[in-house]
Amino acid sequence: MARNTFDKSEYGDWIKSIKDKIRSAKNKAALSVNQQLIQLYWELGKDITFKMKDSNWGSKVIEQISIDLNNEFPDMKGFSKRNLYAVRQWYLFYSQRFEFVPQSVAQLPWGHNRLIITKIKDVEKALFYSIETVKNGWPRDILEVQIDDNLIERVGGTSNNFESTLPVPYSKMAGQTLKDPYNFDFLGLENEAKEREIENEISRNITDFLLELGKGFAFVGRQYPLEVGQNEYFLDLLFYHLDLRSYVVLELKSGKFKPEYAGKLNFYLSAVDSILKKESDNPTIGILLCKKKDKIEAEYALRDINKPMGISEYKLTEAIPENIKTKLPTIEELEEDLKMRIKNKDNWK
Repeated sequence: MARNTFDKSEYGDWIKSIKDKIRSAKNKAALSVNQQLIQLYWELGKDITFKMKDSNWGSKVIEQISIDLNNEFPDMKGFSKRNLYAVRQWYLFYSQRFEFVPQSVAQLPWGHNRLIITKIKDVEKALFYSIETVKNGWPRDILEVQIDDNLIERVGGTSNNFESTLPVPYSKMAGQTLKDPYNFDFLGLENEAKEREIENEISRNITDFLLELGKGFAFVGRQYPLEVGQNEYFLDLLFYHLDLRSYVVLELKSGKFKPEYAGKLNFYLSAVDSILKKESDNPTIGILLCKKKDKIEAEYALRDINKPMGISEYKLTEAIPENIKTKLPTIEELEEDLKMRIKNKDNWK
């Protein structure tokens, strides 16, 4: 006989699984539609390019193509003269290297694709940003920030000893995860900021900080306590990296890198490996963030360190130069100017 009782808990779990399936199907459908659109644009750009070349048509024909396509498909967007120019430009850009649309490019929305070819003139660099966007799920405004911040020049450039301390393929993955320098402009601090100030602002802006660190970092804690023997030590920032499957200890130094910093971080990594690391975790990774570093000095310091460690610089907001600062109006001058404007306005009433 069928049961008449209704188990809310059982139903809740079941309906959640149904919702997850529907949500997954919607995402796959949206992705499929986008890929079909990008493939259509590739074929369209190719056909327009070859026809203009074979028939010796000038670029003005694109305006006529736009009119005809819009008349035939009034419900479809994307056939404006401006967008058709962009479609042809996009095809010409990637067809220098590829016969078919690259996979990572096909997964990006058209707005992302237009942004990339507008800002980047090198195919390899464009592919880098398309791959990173797909991997990190960046919206268009974040992609623009990453391009403007020259992410491609900062990824993988850190001084590290990963090849000698991490198994393959984690050594390569860890090297590609770190940046040099890190851009902390979003903290709103100037270059003279002290370590504790930086920590405070990182805590207040943890979402932006995680975005700068990159995909996979999960925040564990600030000034994380570890008991070693009879003493207690505090880690500046502790993270766990979901892809690397390892803890990441991040130490901040407001001055120039010193070799003794590496020794202290090595001690912290040993402690985390002994106290927090599980059997399924990979070795804990350390990141030293310094205001400045000498690359040769950093390489020497890492040479005999037996724990995986990277050393990077960070950038804060540049202070306003004194010669410019003196030309800026003071608060008092701005207030006086405002009073004069109000007075003059009243006089004209």
